Amino acid sequence: MEQGIRRFLSALPHFSFLSDEELENVVFQSKFSHFSEGYSISTQGKTQIKNVLVVITGQLSLYRDDGGREKLTGYIKKGEVFGGISVMLNAGISLRTVKAETEVDAISIPDTVIMEVCTKNKAFYEYFLANFSHNIFDKSLDAITRAGRDHLFLSEIDPFTFLPEEEVGRISGSLSRVSYPKGTILFVQGKTRVGYLYILQKGAAERYYEENGKKTMVEILAEGDIYGGISMLLHDGLSVRTMEVIEDSTFCVLPGQLFYDLCQQNSAFSDFFSDTFGKRMLSRSYAAIIAKTLQPKDDSLQFFNQSLSQIFSRQPVFCDSDMTIQDTASEMARQKSSYAFIRSTNSKQVGIITEKDLAGKVIAGGYPINKSVGGIMSAPLRTISENALVFEAMMTMLEEDFQHVGIVNADGVVVGMLSNKEILASQGQSPLFLLHEIQKAVTIDKIAKKYQQLAGLVRSLIHNGATAKNVTRFITTVSDSILNKLISITLDKLGAPPEPFVFMIMGSEGRREQTLKTDQDNAIIYKDPKPAESEAVKDYFLKFGELVCTLLNQVGYDFCTGGVMAKNPKWCKPLSRWKTYFREWIHAAEAEDLLQANIFFDFRFGFGEESLIEELRAYLFLSLKGWPGFLRHMTENALHFKPPLGFFRNFVVESKGRHRNAFDIKSAMTPIVDFARVYALKNNVEETNTMDRLEQLRIKKAISPKEYEELEKAYSFLMQLRFVRQITAVMNDKGMPDNYINPKKLTHIEQTMLKEIFKRIEKFQAKMNFEFIGIA
Repeated sequence: MEQGIRRFLSALPHFSFLSDEELENVVFQSKFSHFSEGYSISTQGKTQIKNVLVVITGQLSLYRDDGGREKLTGYIKKGEVFGGISVMLNAGISLRTVKAETEVDAISIPDTVIMEVCTKNKAFYEYFLANFSHNIFDKSLDAITRAGRDHLFLSEIDPFTFLPEEEVGRISGSLSRVSYPKGTILFVQGKTRVGYLYILQKGAAERYYEENGKKTMVEILAEGDIYGGISMLLHDGLSVRTMEVIEDSTFCVLPGQLFYDLCQQNSAFSDFFSDTFGKRMLSRSYAAIIAKTLQPKDDSLQFFNQSLSQIFSRQPVFCDSDMTIQDTASEMARQKSSYAFIRSTNSKQVGIITEKDLAGKVIAGGYPINKSVGGIMSAPLRTISENALVFEAMMTMLEEDFQHVGIVNADGVVVGMLSNKEILASQGQSPLFLLHEIQKAVTIDKIAKKYQQLAGLVRSLIHNGATAKNVTRFITTVSDSILNKLISITLDKLGAPPEPFVFMIMGSEGRREQTLKTDQDNAIIYKDPKPAESEAVKDYFLKFGELVCTLLNQVGYDFCTGGVMAKNPKWCKPLSRWKTYFREWIHAAEAEDLLQANIFFDFRFGFGEESLIEELRAYLFLSLKGWPGFLRHMTENALHFKPPLGFFRNFVVESKGRHRNAFDIKSAMTPIVDFARVYALKNNVEETNTMDRLEQLRIKKAISPKEYEELEKAYSFLMQLRFVRQITAVMNDKGMPDNYINPKKLTHIEQTMLKEIFKRIEKFQAKMNFEFIGIA
């Protein structure tokens, strides 16, 4: 049977566009069907087409509903197809009433198969559009009356208002109408092709983005609203969002080719769609569309992008804080649990006790088992929302170094528990597994080999929809884990330090924004020694810095070309000298004096005595008071970095050299980093991460919620695009990661997003210029 279907379909022009693999898939899922003479196959506007029919013998008759009467409009004969246009363009609802005129034999192809082929094979879709869509929509109204009414209708709708009057009149005659009942899903995000511009004339529809099985970015379309232009113009014809009719509705539809012609001939008309899209698209949801690649998803990493609600234990064990340790241990044993949540007398959950606590605090420590369990519990209880992703929970547990987390609902009530052992057991080759392997490694070579796995894991995370923020969190956690391992090795070799110290991290790692291309930016602060011991203490920490930086370089973190490292005597100093450095930077006479100092204002704790970092940060903010000139200098330097967008909104790229026709996306992102840094320093925000700084600025009302949203979405998309480029360089090009983007290699939708982002950056730079320098 399959051979007969394959032979028949392969001879038809419709299916000649399919590859052998695509045709084989169609054949495998198709079957023969027979219809008796007079059999009613579908009713116009009512029947949901589940199978597309390719006629082998006999013929089908087509009827249009004409005021309750059926009017014969044509036939479908051997080699012709019924249902294709209804499935592709009409949400599967039959556009005509169809009956078997004679005995009919046909090949029956599931609608899902046709839709899948249309999504993957644009040529196949366009053949149907060009050859079978004529006369399918309702044109039964008087032509003169319809054209006049449509002219008036379009004249009041943007962007048709941008067109010359005669142009509106011309295209009015090309409009058709189609009606849908409430509940019809017209388009499915990323799966349905759009071949017409849909203008809602009557009724209402809902368009939304689907993320993790939930509706997001929900918008209601009212009369006069448009759908399909962005999908056709910027997304290769694939529907950008899902659209559902929520009231019985009628649409005017404009053929796709006519829409394309209008866009080519009228830049204002075309810009309406790209600009409208640009204003909407700077969101994580749209960035996720861009992050998808052709490589198949890694099932082992899909696990990390599901909600915690899918995996956590929903039968938490509770005990009261006044219970004895013995009774609590008995209850844990009875319920076969390795933990118990401990609550106070008012039933509020306040802490947790685990088997590790029983072993370490009670058995090993000799603590009396008849005392209340509240005396040995760990508090406060760490919690996370049940709606968070597995990946977010994993990163939070790793960053804060705890192994059990309480799962809370929207009311903050504990409804379950999750442990890192459960995550690790679920996914062997995972980000968590890599971190555990780094912690277990005993040689530099093994640590380096684990670090080399980072690019592959990052690629898988991004391909599976992880946000740029979570990816940088993961990379930072890996880097911190490696740093802690290497410092422990160094301490074992050199012995205990002579004074309390902190290994300080700066630059992108200080902001927790590391990518795959990064070098070292670090320093050492140690407690001021006694004068007689200063030389010996200095020698120890210089030797310490030399060893740590060398080991970091061996693992894969390149030496800083500017020498900003702990092995440099200039950046290995006692706390008093570091305070002097910051005082000199803040009181600098000229902006040029600060050009190399930016990274020092993004410092954070890496290893050692965190109180030294806290003291230095407190000194920094105290020193900033009364010195507005410092922020002016910082702003002047920040304005040196301009988005790579020319006067005519074309990309500014390198004209020669290795990166010819490309721009540096890291430099393009720098203005957002600078903006967040300057405003954070002005408003006493201690966070160093760019997104965290912006969030705190929003909370302090230093920036508006709208400004925060624009900056957050712009930065997230740029970072995501940067990761994709670096991964391509490492995994596909077998080279070193770089930050250079060739805009010609981006899709139209990516180019549009970038241009919109760069325009926003220019606006924020103008805000900085006005506020800190006084130039509008």
